[in-house]
Amino acid sequence: MKFLATIFLSLVLTGNVFAATPIDHENNPRFEEAFRIKIWNLPGGTIEVSSDEGVTYAPLGKVIYPTEKTNPESYAASRWVPDGVVAATAVNAIHIKTATGTEDGNGVIFSILPKEFLRKPKGYKSYLSPDSSIYTDISAGEGIFGGEYAPFVGNDVMVSSPAQPVVSMPRGYVPKVGDKIYILVDRPVDFPKEIDFENRFGGPITIKYFSGAEIVIGQVLRPVVGVGRFDGTKYASAGRIRADHAGVIDVSTSPLGRIGGFQIVPSRHGSEMKSVRELTQWMVIGPLEDGDQALEGKAPFFKYFIKPAYGANDLEGEDWSEKLLNRFLVEVKLKGNDKWQPMPVWEFDDYYLTGELPAWANNALSNVTYFRILFPISKL
Repeated sequence: MKFLATIFLSLVLTGNVFAATPIDHENNPRFEEAFRIKIWNLPGGTIEVSSDEGVTYAPLGKVIYPTEKTNPESYAASRWVPDGVVAATAVNAIHIKTATGTEDGNGVIFSILPKEFLRKPKGYKSYLSPDSSIYTDISAGEGIFGGEYAPFVGNDVMVSSPAQPVVSMPRGYVPKVGDKIYILVDRPVDFPKEIDFENRFGGPITIKYFSGAEIVIGQVLRPVVGVGRFDGTKYASAGRIRADHAGVIDVSTSPLGRIGGFQIVPSRHGSEMKSVRELTQWMVIGPLEDGDQALEGKAPFFKYFIKPAYGANDLEGEDWSEKLLNRFLVEVKLKGNDKWQPMPVWEFDDYYLTGELPAWANNALSNVTYFRILFPISKL
């Protein structure tokens, strides 16, 4: 019955086009451009955003140190992202994949970082970044870093140089001083209302659309019951998305400025990490049926749909209600209560930021029966 219901809802959602697996619709969406980001890889180079497909731009910040390097030793999940796109989006970094490594198959990337991560090396006098990162004067959790103008994983990247017009990023691209880097932030036209995760072994994962369509698109292979010390959660409030890439959704359980959270990972990627296999701070998810698409690098979890989008000052100003409608939020249900409620707040005191985790951390979320990711109501 569940299989037939899934087929029926897929037909409704995709306009009478048969979906071979539950996530085919999300992985072949129609797109619309929300905005585009332009980063001038130059000391003092402008960082700008356009909401009219590049006709006009508004300033967001500046480049402090440009880079002329890429990193061939990237994180493992970057192998599931195509070359020439945004490989990770977070409150504390954006990673762009330029090529696929020949030895391990992982991505070759360069990064764009907020001002909190600028550490000028002792004795370093060059105006260039010493590593593969473009350092900016934009704060973590704001602007392109989880603020109003964060990109999605899978967004196309284009480049131009003083001698060349704008082109798609060529495979193996290495940034040069003076280059301009464009991130085209497209989003699916058919955006969901929410994704629900039943936090138990074999729990269904259900995507819900504003049209009323509901489809089971995966299952929880192992529930999350603990919280961990994921550093980037310092820049995201409780119940907010900290990061998304081809192998993780990172959720904060701590107030802004504190550390605490958990992660959602796909099964194949999770099986490669000792910490995921042995500890409780990760929810492991997988396809609904044998033969369905593996979830690594797939929408709606790890491409196109989810990104950090929240501002610490969202409640300030006359447009506060519009801003809140443009944000992602993670809510929970607790044992014995069928109502959705805010994410429980769990954080680590400074004493526990190193060494062994306190005993409570391994079971902090054990009474959570459901998680849901609420999507923005209006356009991002």
